[in-house]
Amino acid sequence: MAGQVPAAGAGARSEIILGLSAYYHDSAAALLIDGRLVAAAQEERFSRKRHDAAFPAHAVRYVLEEAGIELSDVGKVAFYDKPLVKFERLLETYHMFAPRGLRSFFSAMPVWIKEKLFLKRMLREELSAIQPGKYEFCFPEHHLSHAASAFFPSPFEEAAILTIDGVGEWTTTSISHGQGRSIETLKEIRFPHSLGLLYSAFTYYCGFKVNSGEYKLMGLAPYGDAEADETKRFVALIREHLIDLRDDGSFVLNLHYFDYPTGLTMTEDGRWKALFGLPRRPSDAALSQSYMNLALAIQQVTEEVVIRLARTALAETGSSNLVLAGGVALNCVANGRLLRDGVVRSLWIQPAAGDAGGAVGAALAQWHIGMGKARTPVLPDGMSNAYLGPAFGERDIDLLRLRYGAVGRRERDRRALCRQTSEHLVGGAVVGWFQGRMEFGPRALCNRSIIGDARNPEMQKKINLKTKFREGFRPFAPVVLQDESRRFFDLDQPSPYMLLVAPVVDGIRQPLPADYAGRELYERLYFQRSTLPAVTHVDFSARLQTVTREANPAFAELLEQFGDLTGTPVLINTSFNVRGEPIVCTPEDAYRCFMQTEMDVLVIEDHLFLKADQPAWTGPVNDFAPD
Repeated sequence: MAGQVPAAGAGARSEIILGLSAYYHDSAAALLIDGRLVAAAQEERFSRKRHDAAFPAHAVRYVLEEAGIELSDVGKVAFYDKPLVKFERLLETYHMFAPRGLRSFFSAMPVWIKEKLFLKRMLREELSAIQPGKYEFCFPEHHLSHAASAFFPSPFEEAAILTIDGVGEWTTTSISHGQGRSIETLKEIRFPHSLGLLYSAFTYYCGFKVNSGEYKLMGLAPYGDAEADETKRFVALIREHLIDLRDDGSFVLNLHYFDYPTGLTMTEDGRWKALFGLPRRPSDAALSQSYMNLALAIQQVTEEVVIRLARTALAETGSSNLVLAGGVALNCVANGRLLRDGVVRSLWIQPAAGDAGGAVGAALAQWHIGMGKARTPVLPDGMSNAYLGPAFGERDIDLLRLRYGAVGRRERDRRALCRQTSEHLVGGAVVGWFQGRMEFGPRALCNRSIIGDARNPEMQKKINLKTKFREGFRPFAPVVLQDESRRFFDLDQPSPYMLLVAPVVDGIRQPLPADYAGRELYERLYFQRSTLPAVTHVDFSARLQTVTREANPAFAELLEQFGDLTGTPVLINTSFNVRGEPIVCTPEDAYRCFMQTEMDVLVIEDHLFLKADQPAWTGPVNDFAPD
């Protein structure tokens, strides 16, 4: 695999590497200096376009500014895949399925011939628009970028590496072995056979948007009835007709049922309707129990594939450590099962597991493999708790006051600020919490978060419907002090990146009525299942984040103060945004979101803003688009 990343040439500053992902979805930039990740951010946070695929010009400018360097100081630019190999795959696929896919072919080819086929030229032009110069490029393979993003920042000297996504160039799944500064690929599954695309096909068929609705499908699955004959029938149909799954986790999809290889949609809808006995759900239609059961069925199949692949990865490498990346690694329910079923005890998951994290992986692959630089694992990992984005100071808050007339009180004593915030939370307030550097990856990890009292049975409904403007069935994550997590959640390891699902402990559960499984969706959702009703999902699970004082002293103080008042150091943590918008980046983004929703309190650094104190909102009003 080392030969897949070209060795560095003689550059002015070859110790500085700029990693890029762009042109497909979730564009991002990452900066590596002497092998250390100093900054990373997604373009969407600056452009305010959800899943922005454009060249990440704003993100590039940010990472350079954060490091205090010029673009001319960069020795290498690492792009996260090989565009010519991807183009080869497209041509071969269209040829393989001809005459199917003619409309898709005519849609895709002009873009490739005009732009993507000449990607190096495009990248050079985009970078030269930031600062004219000659830039050296390297193009590690897509799944090598994922593998590098998983292994090199991990705390392990060596590890089995499992990457699973939709598709890179040809690869959709890979098993590799990471040792020191090397990554050796051992097994691959290739397009069009893809677990990520299989899951996305069900996302599409259940009425959600591909590349963003997969979280919704995962959140919907627990509403399915595992004991229902329909669910068992759906699982059997998937296993019999859609995927041929082998003992080692390898699989082949039955392409008779799929349109994605050359078409403009994911599924052959008529064949799926005949197979499952229900049509594709329109996005605005009500969610019937059958779609919940279908979501549960594909979730169960996905988990089984991931478990088998993980066992094979560990057996092939002889390792006791496992690292994950690729979009499917964001399926935190499957991740939790790897631990709960005893498949592995030492697990690390790249927090930006999707394409954005490919920018980090491309830079790390060039540093360690292409340039042969030694690796020194660090604890807890090399991702700096994912706090790799921009931070803002007093001047930015002053500008906020001037522009919007924002009224806030400054409290320089952190303990007092957290005490006041906790008192608001206990009183039922929804709080926007904005501190320090912005998170990299899809999760808000307590620096750009909306928070609430997890004990409040009305809080899930209030935040979903009146603050986030999203579907009421979607669950919220708890955030808890790491030392206290075992009091509430059955998980014996840290979960700093909100990538593991664990059951709530028996001691806080409430008994369910005998007819619970037969009740309507929202009756089940709003039934108080535990003493933490706002974060306990319908199957008694929770997508958990743990916090330490070392990782985030401000939020740890807030949890301690809230725990002191209530005896329960657990809060809701959800991303600081509304449906259809990216997570907020700047204080202005945060204030606008605060004023356009029914949020009650906003804390930006050491300033506390109360909605009751604010002038009437005269700023722009967003027409929140559905995901």
